[in-house]
Amino acid sequence: MIHYNRGLYYTHSNLMIKIYFFPLPTFHAYKSIQSPQFHHPFRPKMIIPVKSIPGMFGSVRSIIVTFVFCCNMIWRNCPKQLRRYIEKLTERLSGFKRLSGFLNPDIQVLIHEYTGSHLRRHEAYGLVAAYLSVKLPDAKRLKAVMTNENKVMLSMEEYENTTDMFNGVEVKWISGKVPSRASGASYYPEPEQRYYKLKFNECYKKMMTEDYLQHVLKRGREIQAANRQRRLYTNGKSTWTHIVFEHPAKFATLAMEPEKKEEIVEDLLTFIKSKDYYARIGKAWKRGYLLYGPPGTGKSTMIAAMANFLSYDVYDLELTSVKDNTELRKLLTNTTAKSIIVIEDIDCSLDLTGQREKKAEKPAEEPGKVEKKTTPRKEKEESDSKVTLSGLLNFIDGLWSACAGERLIVFTTNHVDKLDPALTRRGRMDKHIELSYCKYEGFKVLAKNYLELEAHPLFQSIEELIQEVEISPADVAENLMPKSAKDGPEQSLRNLICILEETKNSKCREIKDTEINHNAAAI
Repeated sequence: MIHYNRGLYYTHSNLMIKIYFFPLPTFHAYKSIQSPQFHHPFRPKMIIPVKSIPGMFGSVRSIIVTFVFCCNMIWRNCPKQLRRYIEKLTERLSGFKRLSGFLNPDIQVLIHEYTGSHLRRHEAYGLVAAYLSVKLPDAKRLKAVMTNENKVMLSMEEYENTTDMFNGVEVKWISGKVPSRASGASYYPEPEQRYYKLKFNECYKKMMTEDYLQHVLKRGREIQAANRQRRLYTNGKSTWTHIVFEHPAKFATLAMEPEKKEEIVEDLLTFIKSKDYYARIGKAWKRGYLLYGPPGTGKSTMIAAMANFLSYDVYDLELTSVKDNTELRKLLTNTTAKSIIVIEDIDCSLDLTGQREKKAEKPAEEPGKVEKKTTPRKEKEESDSKVTLSGLLNFIDGLWSACAGERLIVFTTNHVDKLDPALTRRGRMDKHIELSYCKYEGFKVLAKNYLELEAHPLFQSIEELIQEVEISPADVAENLMPKSAKDGPEQSLRNLICILEETKNSKCREIKDTEINHNAAAI
């Protein structure tokens, strides 16, 4: 019997070619190929003339070029979701060790934006983005953001790629993202998961993972520090959004006593230099400040001055928009080191003032008495947030508070006596700073800031009056500002003196009225 092998399949990457050849006969052991009785069926005929072979290869080449061009055009215009599905399918098909080693010798390293189920932003992602901002020779679609000193920082758009060279080896960086999807267990859909993919040949695995990645992170930190722009964050739907922090406040411009300012500055300097000390005593590297005082005494300005002095970012936390304690904890884990977490007017944010005392003082209901249901607007608004005092306390100094080091937690309030003692005790709010009414030292700072005056004959009258009345620094600053272009510094000082005299007279009238009412009640 004679068997014929009709062809050979040759496979390379995505191209499969079938090569036909003239088959040779296969005989059993007892049949010889030199037998004169055997006649090859194909020997007297020529399937392809010799002269047509170059033309055949030219046609094949044209077909291959056209095929590759069409595939490239289809791939470029393919929807992103379909493209991502095809990539995943290809990765699964090439998951077999022998086949993937032959077809795809590249190693891929993914660096995701978030780690731990979106609990915290991956620091390496930001460092890679900073490094690639100056390594974009091949990228066509770019994004631009402003940095400090009006510089522009570039980054790759999603599904864009670029190349980099390290020690003569070319690597490829690809930017991608996983689209957000709704989750049945969560109230809000999961955010988009962006990532960077590093691809390199497997023979350079050790050099890439040990040397190149360390080079990328180190250079990324340097670029990040040079382009760092401080940010002001606010919360919404369990995520932070930000704008550029441009508040110009400084300690030199604060209207308060020099001794108190120096004390605060020394406390801040001690904190930022105490990393090893906090580690040695077993405490998280954070510090709490409670700023309290009447409205207009400069609590928010103090926070801005602290941020500018330390070059920290500011996270302005709005408790009323936080759904529950879990979301509060998630917001905390998404904050970074070298930052100030601020909760302003905490006595007005939620019903956290003396909750345990209210529960203890609640009278027992009388039997048979039907309680009238009332739904005031304020109670309805407060019920939307389920943040509890316990959740807030854990936020300040619980286990989750140590997720990032070198942070300040600052509360402000107009009525410190209304806050729960557990919220203001030492260890949670380590330093209490009272910002009171404007004194003469504070007035001199404001006069220098607004009028560029360090001395004036009217200063003596202002010193006598300001000691007898209670006026906030905000009111003093408002009266020192010129009301028209014709007003000079002296006119501004006289305006302030008039306001101080009116406040003094009003206070005297109130005292007299109180005495009259008291005497009338005694009679």
